[in-house]
Amino acid sequence: MTPRVAVIVVSYNGLPIIQQCLPSVVQTKWDNLQIIFVDNHSGDDSVAWVSNQFPEIQILANPDNWLFSRANNEAIRNIDCDYAVLLNNDVAVPSTWLQPLIAYAEIHPQIAALQPKILQFDRRDHFEYAGASGGYLDQLGYPLARGRIFDYTEKDQGQYDSPATIDWASGAAMLLRRSALDEVGLLDEQFGLHMEEIDLCWRLRRAGYEIGVIPESKVYHIGGATLSRESSRKLYYNIRNGILMLYKNLPPTEFRLIFFQRILLDHAAAFVWFLSGKWSHSKAVIRGYLDAHNMKNHYSPPNNATALPSYRGRILLDYLLKRRRRFSDLPVDKFQINHANDPPEPTP
Repeated sequence: MTPRVAVIVVSYNGLPIIQQCLPSVVQTKWDNLQIIFVDNHSGDDSVAWVSNQFPEIQILANPDNWLFSRANNEAIRNIDCDYAVLLNNDVAVPSTWLQPLIAYAEIHPQIAALQPKILQFDRRDHFEYAGASGGYLDQLGYPLARGRIFDYTEKDQGQYDSPATIDWASGAAMLLRRSALDEVGLLDEQFGLHMEEIDLCWRLRRAGYEIGVIPESKVYHIGGATLSRESSRKLYYNIRNGILMLYKNLPPTEFRLIFFQRILLDHAAAFVWFLSGKWSHSKAVIRGYLDAHNMKNHYSPPNNATALPSYRGRILLDYLLKRRRRFSDLPVDKFQINHANDPPEPTP
């Protein structure tokens, strides 16, 4: 039986973006496919346009802006599928993009989440910020990816075309096994947006599942459609949710060791932003820490350290002091992820 796949596209006031990208999603080739357009109470004509142009798409119109986490969760709760695919509204896809992902997931039941290679929409020979060719976490919980370290995105020359077991898959384009979600839960709605997919992947890994990237599948991401990378609001969510993610997934002893180092590094950055006149960024860091402290009582940390971040180095020091810009520049011996069950290379 062909697996049932539901592609979920959440949008908020994104009419020009969805006009550019959604038509490619509709062209996806999969026999048992459902596309759900989730509108977060937009003030533009998004719902009317989708309804008129693509009557086959199911539309969920939310009564308010439920942000990324809750909007996707509500859609998943209301559908019956074998795989749920989270796809940003600013992602364009080739017609066969789903096939390699589902094929690998079907023969690797231990895999709970997969992402394709994510390339820039306008420069399709360069990796895109949001996930590139598979994400990892460093020792302090900072994210990095094959093809992207902080704001440096590499040119795609096939250097990361091998399938790999990773720490996290990007929420910009992410296939999720429904049975695994039923076991560990959905996206954390307290997060709202940003870091929620990394937290979900960490919880899936703690439950014994694996996360993977299948670069044979490619998608093209515009990026910054919701919040630009320079946004202080985005920085606030990343700081707050990054600390909460560590608190949720690390035992208290591990968390305290990492938290002290994170305070020093994040507040050093806040001080630099303050001196350079970026006061909103400094405030975002401070507010992120304060709100994370107030929210942490919602969670119960685990007792044992399982599925720790795979890169046992400190990416900020690698980037700033050792000038390591490319993922391939990082020392291989500092990666501790188990690649024993990596998906096989694509069959010619």
